[in-house]
Amino acid sequence: MNLRHSFLALLVAVLWGLNFVAIDLGLHAGDREVPPLLFVAMRFVLVVFPLIFFIRKPDVSWKAIIGVGLFMSAGQFGLLYVAMALGMPAGIASLVLQAQVLLTVLLAALFLGERPSRRQLAGVVLGIAGLAVVAVGRSAVAPLLPLVIVLGAALSWAAGNVIARQAKAASGLGLVVWSGAVVPVPLAGLSFLVDGPDAVLGALGDLQPVTLLSALYTAIFGSLVGYGIWNWLLAKYPSSAVVPFTLLVPVVGMTAAWLALGEVPTPAELLGGLLLLGGVATAVLTGSRRPGQRRDGAFEPGLGAALRTGEAGDEGRVAAAPGSRAGARDPDER
Repeated sequence: MNLRHSFLALLVAVLWGLNFVAIDLGLHAGDREVPPLLFVAMRFVLVVFPLIFFIRKPDVSWKAIIGVGLFMSAGQFGLLYVAMALGMPAGIASLVLQAQVLLTVLLAALFLGERPSRRQLAGVVLGIAGLAVVAVGRSAVAPLLPLVIVLGAALSWAAGNVIARQAKAASGLGLVVWSGAVVPVPLAGLSFLVDGPDAVLGALGDLQPVTLLSALYTAIFGSLVGYGIWNWLLAKYPSSAVVPFTLLVPVVGMTAAWLALGEVPTPAELLGGLLLLGGVATAVLTGSRRPGQRRDGAFEPGLGAALRTGEAGDEGRVAAAPGSRAGARDPDER
């Protein structure tokens, strides 16, 4: 990834880290508990309307659009919001959800044939070690059921990553908006069944300002901006080059939860956060070898290679498609 795209990936990590505090504040507004599935449906109504009338359908199949909507949006956020409504702390939720990093790399290898480099695998392992350290530090206060539900959300996100990568939509924003249309009706319907009409109608009739602001933040910055950039990067680079940036999300999320919600991190959480940063650096920096090449001559995506091949502009970037030869011109960058 070149420097500009790496900064975009970093921006997404910050926006998503803050997302967890916004969700927590919106779910627990004053003395009102907003039904979590209804809250997700509200979020995606704001994502979809009115933009769907102005943004052209992405040039991908309906199967891909529905798949991204079901897994990356409905599945991930439906499960995440339910877990947080059940008491999963915002900071630890931002951490556990990053199990999707390992799951994405595994699913991409299985379904897309993408082989991460040895350095990237080492970075992911180091990042997962950091996640484990933080999880152990919080194990005494994290209920088992919400933890399992968040892991399910991570698996759903990983599946959505692979579908988005395979679809290669030219418009990341278009994919977010059109796939988001899959979410509101099913989740609102589930909320009516699970929470009951009285709870749903009562919540809609007494929406607190913080809930509305939370929905706006998560829709605009979490979904439209964050996932618009994310899907665009996934269409350009292998999953193993993009996904490690999300290891920064729990660092941002835990820090924001500490400052806004009083969730004070333990020494284990701080140590785990440092390991996460080390994992990101290991996964995305390629060192001083020849641009775009591993020692065995295979293509290795990463920040170092992209910086050097992009000195004369993005046109020099190494092609990111699996099996492409090093030094090939990316048609998207002409």
